[in-house]
Parts: sequence; C-alpha cells; structure tokens
Amino acid sequence: MSTILVCDDNATLAGQYAYDLRRLAGHDVLLAASGEEALETLARETVDCVILDLEMPGTDGFAVLRALRERSIATPVIVYTGTGSYERCVQAIKLGAYTFIDKEEPMERVTREIENAIERRHILDEVALLRRYANDESAMLGSSASMRALKEAIARVAPIPSPVLITGESGSGKELVARDIHRLSGHVREPFVAVNCAALPEQLVESELFGHERGAFTGAIAARRGAFESAGGGTLFLDEIGELPLAAQAKLLRVLEERKVVRLGSTRAVDVPARVVAATNRDLAAEEQAGRFRRDLLFRLNAHTMRVPPLCERLSDVPELASRLLELTCERFGMRRKRLAADVPALLMQYDWHLNNVRELRNVVERMVIAADGDVIGAEHVPAEIRENAPAASTTGAPATRTFLERRAEAERQIVIAALERNAWHITHTARELGLADHASLLRIMRRHRIEKE
Repeated sequence: MSTILVCDDNATLAGQYAYDLRRLAGHDVLLAASGEEALETLARETVDCVILDLEMPGTDGFAVLRALRERSIATPVIVYTGTGSYERCVQAIKLGAYTFIDKEEPMERVTREIENAIERRHILDEVALLRRYANDESAMLGSSASMRALKEAIARVAPIPSPVLITGESGSGKELVARDIHRLSGHVREPFVAVNCAALPEQLVESELFGHERGAFTGAIAARRGAFESAGGGTLFLDEIGELPLAAQAKLLRVLEERKVVRLGSTRAVDVPARVVAATNRDLAAEEQAGRFRRDLLFRLNAHTMRVPPLCERLSDVPELASRLLELTCERFGMRRKRLAADVPALLMQYDWHLNNVRELRNVVERMVIAADGDVIGAEHVPAEIRENAPAASTTGAPATRTFLERRAEAERQIVIAALERNAWHITHTARELGLADHASLLRIMRRHRIEKE
C-alpha cells in the first residue's frame, strides 16, 4: 500500500480524490489544503507520490516544486489543473514534476499514472545503485569448482523467502552474492536496499533500520522510513551484521519474527515483508560464545548459510577476473584497451591475494594500467610485492578446510590455464608443452575443468 498526498485548496475535490484513490487502489491518502501544509506534511510523513494543484493562493504548486528541488526531496509529483494551460504544465515538468493530468480525467487513469510514477522512482533508485556497484561485477566471475558450487547454491536458495547468512573474507564479493539472490528471487522489480552496519553510528542504528518520526530525537526534523520499509517486498542486505550493537540485535530479532516494524517515536506497527540477507567476515559462532552476538538472532539468520570462497581458493579464476578488471579500468580511465602479456596471468595466479581478495586484484590492475605506457602490460609492470611474494600461494594460500582432491583439481586447473595463456590458447602447442599425448587429451582436461577462452 502506497501513501499519496493530495494538495488542493478545494477541499471538496481533494476529498473526492482521496475517496476514489482509497476505493480503487487501496492507497493511504493524506490531504493538504495549501502549499505550506503540503511541505510540512512531506517533512513529517513518508509519502510515495504527490498529487499537486498548480493554482493555489499563497504558496502555489510551482513554489512547492521549487522547494522540493531545493530540499532534494525525490518524491514523484503529478500536477493537475483545471485551467487547461499546457504551457503552465510544461513549466511544472521543467521544475521536476513527473507528469500532468486534467482534473476531469477518469480516476482509472489517475491511478495508473500514480503507479507509473512510483515504479519510475523505484527504477531510478535501482539504476543509481547498480551504477554505484558496476565495477564490482567482476567478483562473481569465474568457473572454478568453488564458484560453480556457490552459483548453484544461490540458484537453489534464491526463490525461498527465508533469511540467508553470507560469510566470507573482506573483498570476496558478499554483496554481489546478495544481489544475485535478489535477482533470482522472483522479486527483482522490488527494491534492493543495502545497509553497512559497521558504518552506522551506534546512536543512529535503530533509526536507519527501523525509521523515525519527526521529533523522535534531536535532529529528527522530518519523518523517515527505515531500511526495512524502504526495501518493501524486495531484499534488505545487512552487511557486516556482526557489528550491530546488542540492543539493535534484540529489535532486529523481533522484526524478523513478527514481520512488523515500529518507527522510533511511534506506536504504529508497519508490515515489512522484505527478505533479509545478512553478511559477515566474522565467526558469528565465536562472537556468540564471547557474548557479542545473540544466539537466537544467529539461529534466525542462518536458515541458509553461504560461504564465498576467497581468491586464494580459486586462483585459476584470476586470469578471467584480471581481464575483465582490465577492460573496466581502461573504460573508466578513458584509455585505449590494453592487454596482459602471456607471462602475466601466471604471475598473478601465484600470489594469494590475502589482503583484500578481488578488491586487492582490482587495485593491482589499476596500478599496472597506469605503469604501462604501451598497449601491453608485461611482467615488469606487475607490482614488486606481487612478484616477490608470488610463491606464497603454493604453501600457505589454501586453507586447511579444503580436501586434497579439491587442492589437486585447482592446481591442475591453474597449470593448464597458465600454459594456455603462454601459448595464446593454441591447443596443439599447449598440449605439446604440457607433455600430453595429443590435443584431444588437453581438450578432455579442459572440459573436465570447464576451461574455455573468455
């Protein structure tokens, strides 16, 4: 259910609009008799769309649109007028209104325009979010055994509305896993809202998650939806969930159990159907033993648990990742596309990327792009710490939790990919270098490890 604000000095017409919007579309409707009252309501309430009369005494519709622009309020506005002045409606559009309608329009069309305006706002928010994380798409690349297993787990769990707990090292791509879960959930048109719990000041955690009413605390000059309400029927991603204070953990548990949230300063419960996906780089079981994380919340969150493998467990994916990162970096820097020399992928695969996983690889690729003057990035452009520490991965890179067969398969995959890179993916030459009987033997190995040129 959406909240609509109807602003018109004609109380009879505004009341009829409110009645029809409730009856036809089930909207919650607020009324404002003037521009000043509309601005006060927008500061106090969370509104999904505004129906705004242009012709009002005092603060008219144009003044309201200017004020919304100055205050960076992105609530969509549909202006309506009974004067039939096309020029004034065009002026309103230039000031930021979504569209305009005539006061004599059938209510069925009005409700459609409202739905379109709200949908467009959701799309714009999602596009902005996707652009912000566009450079991170590479973290989900790779066809190693561990990444195939992760992608299969995502496909199985995504349609199930239960909470999901994602674990993994910093920089391994936990948020991208959450986005994939959202994309495959069947609710992709609903919002995806990400909250970094580690970045929230302790005194504002509850306000950010659950929202607040105007005057709920010092500085709360306007009502505000929390992350749960903003996510609607979509996905709420709580990154670094282990950083939440215990008081906020208790309230989060209550929301997960009751599927309702109460804003700070309010007594009214609001339904929140959003699915919660949480992520952490901590051992929450150990945190629970130490008294820093609630056991009941942990049981509620880990209905499904996914572990994102660190880059040291899938080093054979590094050439594909590096190639994609190189392409993205050149595009972002406005440079002509560069390529990696044949010996560079092998060097990159021998390093364990223990500092920050894919983020560390991205930084290294940027440094190589800047260091290389020509179109080819050679071994001399690889940072010294990568070349000097390359052998570390072979002895310490693989965690003890991996089996012998898993380590052997990954090592074999790395050897084959490095040889293919050195031979420009010429199958016969690569087979000869590896001492295989013929190219068919190499092709069988490539099929077994799902190796194919990008």
